[in-house]
Amino acid sequence: MMVIIAILALIVGVLCGLFLFTDNIVIMFDSISNITLYILMLSVGIAVGGNKLILKKMREYNLTVLFIPFGIIVGSIIGGFVSAFILNMTFADTVSISCGLGWYSLSGILVSDLAGAQAGTIAFLSNLFREIISFMIIPIIAKITNEYTVIAPAGATSEDTTLPMIMKYTREDIVIISVINGMLCSAVVPFIIPMMYNLLK
Repeated sequence: MMVIIAILALIVGVLCGLFLFTDNIVIMFDSISNITLYILMLSVGIAVGGNKLILKKMREYNLTVLFIPFGIIVGSIIGGFVSAFILNMTFADTVSISCGLGWYSLSGILVSDLAGAQAGTIAFLSNLFREIISFMIIPIIAKITNEYTVIAPAGATSEDTTLPMIMKYTREDIVIISVINGMLCSAVVPFIIPMMYNLLK
């Protein structure tokens, strides 16, 4: 349901920008998107700090809990480089888009600020589709590979929207690692997108 609302909101926003709102109103919404970004980052910090069970499990797993998010981030960056050749786009654009790790609302805002509205829209859609595709392939991956692998396509969404699917097809300990992974990936996204864009620009 949330995915459908996000797509409808994007379509309505595009139509309003094209036919309804003046340039001044569009600029006002640009300022609002920055405020929204800060609120999103604050909420992630509160969620991580407020979840005592997750912090306890992170201490138990030590550094091994970092392997999955590290692999997801590296894999996403490699995917961004490959996409640049396929789509004939700049490395800065494609890698920063792929570093959204499935967090479509935040990546759309960040990439828009860095590379413009067109790249921001692509970032929103590509990360939204990552989440949608995750729902479809998690049962398949759980069946043909090991259960830890189902976390990879979910990326930052493994702590929230795709978590019920992961819970259904894996074990309790995988679910805990999935939540930790989602929190770590979500914490990295606001920093890795501008870092990779400025590095490759």
